[in-house]
Amino acid sequence: MVFAAPNQALARAEEVLGSDPSPLHASVAHQVIGIWQRDWGDMRIALDHLRRARDLAARSESADREADVLAALGVALVHAGRTRQGLAALERGVEVGSGHTRARVLFRRAYASWVLGHHRAALEDVRRAVPVLRQADDVIWTARALTLRATVHLALGAVERADADFTAAEALWDTTGQEHDKADAVESRGLAAYRSGNIPAALRLLDEAQERYAKLGTPMFMLNIRRCEVLMAAGLAPEALAEADAAIGVLDGIGGQSTRKAELLLAAARAARLAGDAHTAIARADLAVRLFAGQRRTWWETHARLVLIEARVAAGRGSGRLVADAAAVADRLASFGAPAAPEASLLAGRIALGLGWREDAQRHLEVAARSRHSGPPLARMTGWAAQALWARAVGSDRQVLEACRRGLDVLDHHRTTLGASELRARATAQGAELAGLAARASLASGGPRRLLVWSERWRATVLSAPPTRPPADPELLSGLTAFREIAARAEAARMEGRPVPTLEREQRRLEREIRSRTLHMRGDAPGDGYRFDPRRLLERLGDDVRLVELAVLDGRVQVLLCAQGRVRRFEGGLLADAEREAEHVQAGLRRLAHPGAEARLPVVEAAGRRLEELLLGPAAAQLGSGPVVVVPPGRLHRVPWALLPSLRERVFSVSPSASSWLRARETVPPPGGRQVLVRGPGLATGGAEVPELAGRHGSATVLEYDDARVPRVLAELDGAALAHIAAHGTFRADSPLFSALRMADGPLIVHDFERLDRSPYRIILSCCDTARFASVGADELLGLVTALLPLGTAGVVACSAPVNDEAVVPLMLTLHKGLSTGASMAEALRDARASLPGDSVHQATGWAFSAFGAA
Repeated sequence: MVFAAPNQALARAEEVLGSDPSPLHASVAHQVIGIWQRDWGDMRIALDHLRRARDLAARSESADREADVLAALGVALVHAGRTRQGLAALERGVEVGSGHTRARVLFRRAYASWVLGHHRAALEDVRRAVPVLRQADDVIWTARALTLRATVHLALGAVERADADFTAAEALWDTTGQEHDKADAVESRGLAAYRSGNIPAALRLLDEAQERYAKLGTPMFMLNIRRCEVLMAAGLAPEALAEADAAIGVLDGIGGQSTRKAELLLAAARAARLAGDAHTAIARADLAVRLFAGQRRTWWETHARLVLIEARVAAGRGSGRLVADAAAVADRLASFGAPAAPEASLLAGRIALGLGWREDAQRHLEVAARSRHSGPPLARMTGWAAQALWARAVGSDRQVLEACRRGLDVLDHHRTTLGASELRARATAQGAELAGLAARASLASGGPRRLLVWSERWRATVLSAPPTRPPADPELLSGLTAFREIAARAEAARMEGRPVPTLEREQRRLEREIRSRTLHMRGDAPGDGYRFDPRRLLERLGDDVRLVELAVLDGRVQVLLCAQGRVRRFEGGLLADAEREAEHVQAGLRRLAHPGAEARLPVVEAAGRRLEELLLGPAAAQLGSGPVVVVPPGRLHRVPWALLPSLRERVFSVSPSASSWLRARETVPPPGGRQVLVRGPGLATGGAEVPELAGRHGSATVLEYDDARVPRVLAELDGAALAHIAAHGTFRADSPLFSALRMADGPLIVHDFERLDRSPYRIILSCCDTARFASVGADELLGLVTALLPLGTAGVVACSAPVNDEAVVPLMLTLHKGLSTGASMAEALRDARASLPGDSVHQATGWAFSAFGAA
């Protein structure tokens, strides 16, 4: 019962002990309480009950009873970090037990061996146990043994063998009522999905297992560890660190298993390193190493040492000693058959290269490179990274580029398995090193044109295809509806001065639910094999249009000016300086949005001149007189480009990539020319431009007041030729896909837009902060505008800063007037800015808006 209905079993065991039981029955009851405490409670209490169960079993004169208790006690001692005592108890249980009971003890010893990282010993014990358990028709223990064997196979990288055992175990579990074991089987399938590279399925199965454990009231820290692994593979390292640290807090609070604490510390160390927090990674990994060493868990200790070395290198502590340490870890991992061995060899080679130790570097990198042709995607990328590093060391730019191309192809294929745009964007971070190596080699060997090709190879790649549309999932749709209702109630309460903590907690819970369900989506597009062709770009630009792509090499901005059939390179300033200047400009625009800040206008204009020097350098004088397309890196998404002197009176647009601009340029508008005007609640001007625009466009669909509800708005936006939305906009830096436009029934969020079959061909967002993005992955952007571009939108006008609502109205009216004469978005916006009054409020409003795309 303890794994079918844990809390009922605990209550029954306590009843038995209160009824003056025989030594045999008392032994069983104490063992049940000990197992419950071992797996979900306090280890000290667990060991006390299991020792009493062992003593009572000896008095019961049943050798098999004593063997069974010794096995449970042995596992508990191993989990408590008392490895020698635990293995001795298990050995004694194998000696004392016989037949069927002995097979169960062998299974528990195999489990302890797996915990300790002794995988071969675990497989041997399971091999001996399974035939006996099957012969006894012991369905539950046979299923447990098969599940364990599958888990050990996964640790050794044998995914196909693991799948076969998981499938066989699942068929057996379906015939039982062992609810905890069934949840464990779902969790194990999640682990298998992760190891085979299917991250959405892994997240879905682990979430299902978590729901099952929650119903049973049994916290499972192994599940937290596995979720951390998957979150890290999905590029969500900060979330993995938070989950690991929270689980450690819970485990310490209940006095739980020392073994699980060490594993959680290792997960936290890995997550901190991936999140760029080297010092936290060092602290967590160092403690994990010491705990594993004390527990005599060499396999685990070696993995923790790898993370510790990686974190020390990330903190700038490269040394000859670390080369030797990384090499020793690589050898030890290889002897275990651990999939992480190539990663350790790559690390040793990278440190050796940094020290100029070429022979050592070559030896380690050649070992790491062997993984490039097989294994999961990240292992193959490790192999290609090793190949590229050594090619660079020997001066072969051609081989560097080939290795980088092959490695990024692996990443591209991996990304197409991810349905959620967030996961696809974050996954690109795993290719950042390859992309950086390729950019340096391309500039050295092929000049500006080849640098442009590689800049495009890894920039805004998520926008190259529409995200997988969320399924017609009733729970997801009801979650979105509930989220809107709660968010609207919370907003109303804030405006009335009422407390909102309860509503905010419920809103956060619903956000987690919605995000979780979207992360489960499997990618359905195999990829179209698109490769950027600079000749095609130059043909489309013609003689008049200039495209300025800003690449970053070693922290400095490289300006690639594409025009009149050629690509030229100019050097700008330091990226870090440009980022700081952009933040100063944003602060200035926020102040200028309010009357009375006129004195700041010259300061903001001067900052615009400095930004131009940093971002465009000598290229600013080479822009000619025609339209300009600006393609900035993700980290410069906050720049108000209209403030740069060379762009201030010019027709220009912004695009996340040259490829994205080409697709927008070639997007065909929908037939019919349908127009939609939307006015949300709470605007200072009441969205004053909408009634006037409605008068101009008599056939336009107007949604305002109660008609401006999210379902109706989405239905009208789908496939429209032009949409204008006047609404309050909010950007969520913590969760960019919950950035929103405020409608009558609550927020219209990015997840809603992703449900459109085709977003409007042109869309004007006369709202604050609608052109703000979160920069994630290698060079990806998450936000409202970037959600629209892959869905059929060819042109967007949006705002990157808070603006004055009243000053927006004349800008929007003039913008629409220009569009009605056949002007592009960029042309109409340029003319609308020029028509504004010369005061600081109107000037700042004009500078805050940009045209995106090519329509």
